[in-house]
Amino acid sequence: MKKKILLISLVFFQFFANAQQDAWIYLIDKENVQALIQNPTLILSQRAIDRKNSHGILIDERDVPVNESYIAQLKTQNGIVVMAKSKWFNAVHVRGIETDINSLLNLNFVDHIDFADKSLNARIVLQNNKFEIEEELLDFSYGNTQNQVEMINVDALHLDDYTGEGIVIAVIDAGFTNVNTMEAFDRLRANNDLLNGYDFVDRNADVYAYMGNSHGTKVLSTMAGFVQDNYVGTAPDASYYLFRTEDASSENPVEESYWVEAAERADSLGVNIINTSLGYTTYDNSSYSYTTNDMDGQTAFISRGADIASEKGMLVVSSAGNSGNGTWQIVGAPADAANVLSIGAVDEDGAYASFSSRGSFMQPTQKPDVVAKGANSAVINENNSIVTNNGTSFSSPIIAGGIACLWQALPDATNEEIKQYVRMSATQYETPDFFLGFGIPDLAIAYNIGLSLQEPEVFEFNVFPNPVIDILNVHVPSHIENTSLIIYDILGKAVFRDALTSAINFIDMSSIASGVYIMSFESSEASKTFKLIKS
Repeated sequence: MKKKILLISLVFFQFFANAQQDAWIYLIDKENVQALIQNPTLILSQRAIDRKNSHGILIDERDVPVNESYIAQLKTQNGIVVMAKSKWFNAVHVRGIETDINSLLNLNFVDHIDFADKSLNARIVLQNNKFEIEEELLDFSYGNTQNQVEMINVDALHLDDYTGEGIVIAVIDAGFTNVNTMEAFDRLRANNDLLNGYDFVDRNADVYAYMGNSHGTKVLSTMAGFVQDNYVGTAPDASYYLFRTEDASSENPVEESYWVEAAERADSLGVNIINTSLGYTTYDNSSYSYTTNDMDGQTAFISRGADIASEKGMLVVSSAGNSGNGTWQIVGAPADAANVLSIGAVDEDGAYASFSSRGSFMQPTQKPDVVAKGANSAVINENNSIVTNNGTSFSSPIIAGGIACLWQALPDATNEEIKQYVRMSATQYETPDFFLGFGIPDLAIAYNIGLSLQEPEVFEFNVFPNPVIDILNVHVPSHIENTSLIIYDILGKAVFRDALTSAINFIDMSSIASGVYIMSFESSEASKTFKLIKS
């Protein structure tokens, strides 16, 4: 019996010793770094360079590609399969048995190894990582999308001809079945706004070939879909790159590496916005799985990559996740990253959708950031049929498309400024919670906030939000001094008086009863009155 037990133990030991593992191999350096930084057209598109320059984003070592000779050598190593690479992290995602992966430390260009199964990392002596990392009035008939469009007031931007024109969005998702042939995307193709894409899973340029999942098709439709009188996406005139990084047949951390590769390519192509309706928490191999404590914005590889994408000047919008009803509950990766705009879900009445993942005190910033319609969202499936689906997978691109219109209207704003305008416009900006975040944004208000804060010398007195619940932001042109503000009720009685001394003032309106009021600004140089609604 002892011999049998010993034999079984040896068999199990051999099985685990030979089990395939995933790991990131971090490299020590890059090739021709300074020369390439000084000649960025060799590594980035002109659009990418222009976008970085316009927003003060430095071109640095992270923009330089991984040394291909290192990758070639890794591919020759015994038992090693190279799955993906990342220039931002100067890392290569490999697959192989543990001993073969550990043997890569003998290569003089390997800095350190990070196994996806974190329990294996204790067996490695880690070195320091050197890379710390024109004027036509548009009047759409929205049809099925009317509720989800009007909820965030992006239709007001459409009326001003801000429909995403000139903004490039990368959609990083699972599958884009029939996008190249469906009638719902005829307008997109006719305007040459369907740019090329890439399948990082199957490693080919035919991003439409994968038929195993059409999630990306539905996601894209909420932004770019157009069916006359029946369906209008939130950014029908933006341009789109499509990248498949999700392998729907399994869950493995290599998908995080594919995602980072796609984000790096998006950056090199000059993309403005990334929408990702993907989330990573647990894997088929439980040794690779994260815990809820890992959703701190700094642990998951994809979350760290998303933060770099933001540092590079792109605005990353991510679905918060659909775990609100389950045991997991909280926002997953990459939406947990501090610099990612994470989007939760509400229903058609603006009420919290119970499946929408919630924020947590352990996360570095308020999560979710904002919400949009994710319960019974109108989407277009791979059969060109308008249907309804549930999920933050759809509230995220609804917001991403709206942000494309907002950024078109405020082209000089940075990604961080745009995110803040969106938050400030939302329904519970002063009282965020873990269910709705800052609430439902009003992109017309976000536009006015951006105008006021970006060009105060051009615009006169302004107030926002209006209607107001508690805190009213009051903007006074910087060149005007000694301004008095008086608020009158409808009977002409003054209910509030104050002297304004700075460009931006914050007034607590919580003690003032709901109703309609008149605000009067008076100074020696100018005067203005507003109608103010107190909710």
